Formats: sequence, structure tokens, C-alpha cells
Amino acid sequence: MFIGREQELKFFENKYNTIGSQLIILYGRRRIGKTELLRKFCEGKPHVFYSCRETTDAEQLRAFSERVLTSGIPAARYISVFADWEAAFRSVAELPPVSGKKLLIVDEFPYMCRGNPSIPSVLQNLWDETLKDQNIMIILCGSAMSFIEKELLSEKRPLYGRATGIYKMNALPFFDAVKFFPDYSDEDKVLAYSVLGGIPHYLLQFDPKLPLADNIIANVLTKGCVLYSEAEFLLKQELRETALYNTIIEAIAVGNTQLNDIYTKTLIDKSKISVYLKHLMDLEIIEREFSLLTGDKERAASARGMYHITDNFFRFWFGFVSASLSDLEAGDAKGVYAHFVLPRLSGFAAPVFESICREFTGRLNRENRLPFRAAKIGRWRGKAGRSETLPDGTVKMVSYETEIDIMAVDQWEKNILLGECKFRNSLFSYGDLTNLVEKYKLDKKIESVTYFLFSKSGFTQGLRDEAEKNSAIRLYSLADIVKV
Repeated sequence: MFIGREQELKFFENKYNTIGSQLIILYGRRRIGKTELLRKFCEGKPHVFYSCRETTDAEQLRAFSERVLTSGIPAARYISVFADWEAAFRSVAELPPVSGKKLLIVDEFPYMCRGNPSIPSVLQNLWDETLKDQNIMIILCGSAMSFIEKELLSEKRPLYGRATGIYKMNALPFFDAVKFFPDYSDEDKVLAYSVLGGIPHYLLQFDPKLPLADNIIANVLTKGCVLYSEAEFLLKQELRETALYNTIIEAIAVGNTQLNDIYTKTLIDKSKISVYLKHLMDLEIIEREFSLLTGDKERAASARGMYHITDNFFRFWFGFVSASLSDLEAGDAKGVYAHFVLPRLSGFAAPVFESICREFTGRLNRENRLPFRAAKIGRWRGKAGRSETLPDGTVKMVSYETEIDIMAVDQWEKNILLGECKFRNSLFSYGDLTNLVEKYKLDKKIESVTYFLFSKSGFTQGLRDEAEKNSAIRLYSLADIVKV
């Protein structure tokens, strides 16, 4: 089942139809669907698709030779293995002529390079000498993101400047991910996405014909299922010192989001924590988030920002699976779900619902359906003030830290959108709107302000009446969001 990826397919089709040779580098974390994307792109096109293996250089060359020689090149009549990698890659120019480009895809290219570090140099020399003029399309694909960025794309590396396209593949957005569960209710679609995120491999583990609860029990919480050990497996594949990384992720999962809080919780040296956090950000497991209007100087400060687990499945795994391993190892998946997961699942999904609403707002922006063209969309954190009456009857203003779920501004920061998201069983009330208004003090340069209110359960009649009278208030139900 292939879902989504229209933007990625359009990118590769455009490159395929562009006059001249193309050298494309596609990369992204494991399980994200790179191989499936490339196989979809190849449909109907003569091509050579080679998946590299973790093996010796000689065995890699033999396997690559076998794959290329079966494509019908003249050399197949008199050799069974190319003499070296230069001859192997040069043979791509001999692929049978077709109406389109001669197409070679090398999947998990870093495996090939680890067996023979000279391969990027060989490919660079051949590209400069002849391949760039042969109407060829070569796609080099890899999951080892740090290797791709440091060994292939960075300056002073052989292939630097040769690539005609570089595409970093991200997880599926919510609006594509939920297509895996077409018959789920809108709420269950949000909950399923909160558990699995947008990684196609994870989404495919759930049976769309089973209720959400049954899927979580059978395909996440049951020992031996694919997702039960997935988080640990991926960390071991990508990182050393996995125990330290587990400790850091667990600290963030329970609410320690600032650098000093993570240090206090884990007692890992601060300088080392920064390095570990960067590795986790490179893997797109966590992110460092700043308030929307934070300046560049503050963003550059190493101790600033808040860390969040951006991968939904990792957040679920460390929030529920890791914390219940003893019971799960004993086979009590149903008990863990009933007593530990289910009572907290809606609250767990609330931050994900906020991210979905931000994604929805961004989508409206691209479709020019916001009151203005937003230059930035994100979350805002800052100080707000409220009046408090003291015991002696005097009134004073009290400052407190707060946040706004969604803020969008134009490039001049003169038009502003403020959004609040409620993933709860009660109605969004006029009082909730009043609280949002009080969170952000509008200054004189603001020309317009619009309020976007998102609610799982709907809105009170009083708020609906106010929105009818005031076009600056827009109400979005869960159905409004999911049906887009």
C-alpha cells in the first residue's frame, strides 16, 4: 500500500524529465519509506535498482555487477564481474537506450562506501569525465543521515557540488498518515497518529480493520510484535551508549524540556548532554523548539530553547512501554492498556493535536486561506499579566509564564493570528477565548488580530454567537480539521 508522497514523486519526475544527466541524493531516517518511494518512482521506467548490503567490498562489487549485467549491457556477453568500481559505474552509460533517462538507483549507498571509502571519489571522477553528459539519472539513497551530510554533502568531500538534487525525506504529515485508517473515527485518527506518528513502517503495523485499542495492545504492547522493541532497535542501529540516550529521552518524556532540567534529572555532564541531544535531533527523534518570535541571538545560546520528543512513536514508547516493561514482559498487555494507557491516552494526545492544528494552519496558509500571508507559524511562550486582589483589598498586576498553542505573523509582524487547541471532552467556551486574549498583549504596531479556535468536542452556544458577529474569530471542529 503506497500512500501520499505526491511532492516527492513530483520532484523525481521533474528531474527525470529535465534535459541532461541528474545525480540525486535522497536520505532520511530508517523506516520512513525511501525504498518504497523509489520503487514507486521506477514503475514503468527501465532501470537498475541495487540495494547495498552490509558485506565485504568484493562481495558488494560482485552483487552490483550481477544486477547491472542482467540489464542487457554489451559487457554481459564476456564478463561476469566488473574488474573494479570504476568499470562498474562506467557501465551505466551502456544501459540500453530508452525514451527517457538511463536510470540507476543505489539504495543504502553508505553500506557501499563503508566497504570501500574510495567509491565517492571514483564516482566523482566518472561524473566529471563522462557520466554528466550521458543523459543518466543516478539516485544515491541512504538512511545514515550523519554519513550523508558529513561524508557526501559537506565541503571538501568528493561529491560536493556534483549533486543536481538533494532531498531529505521527512515523516508523512498527519493528513496523509490518517489515510492508513480510513474507517476510524476522527478522534481515533488523531489518537492513532499520536501513537504512531508519520512513519509508514509503523503505520503499516496496525490493521485498519481492528479497533484502535486492539491495535495498540496487539501491535505495540505485546512482546514479540514488531513495534515492541522498535525504539530500542533503532537507537542501537544508529547510536552508541544507548543507555545514556535512553535516559535522556525518558527524562524529556516525563516533562524535563530545558537543558538544565535534563541535566538535573539525568546527572549527565552538561557538555556531553548537548552532544547527545544533537545526535537525537539529527535522527529527528527530538527537536529544540523556540518561542516563535525569539531572536537569532537567543536562538544561538546553547542553554536556550525547549526540547521535545518530536517522533510520536518514541514519545509513546518511552511514555508507556518503557515504563511498563516488567508487566509487558510478563504478558499483561491488556492490563497495561486498561490501567495505564487508556486513562492517559487523551491527555497524551493533546500536544499532538496542537501540532496537527499548526499543520492545518500551515496548510491554509499555503492555500491563501488565512487573513494574511504568514511568514512564520509556531508556538509562542512569554509572560502575561493578570490582576490579583490582595487580602487588604488592593489590586496589583502579577506576571506569569504562559504559552499560546499557535501563533502566526506576517513578515512585518503587523498582522497576527493567535490559536488555542482543546483536545478534551468539554466544549470550548467564551471564557477560554477570554483567557487566550489575555495571554498576549497587543502593541501599537499590530494592524489586525485573528483568533483560531480548535476543539475536539465543539463550542458553547455563547462562543458560536460571538463568532457569528465577529469575523476575527474562527471556529474549527475536529471534523473540519480531519476532512481536509
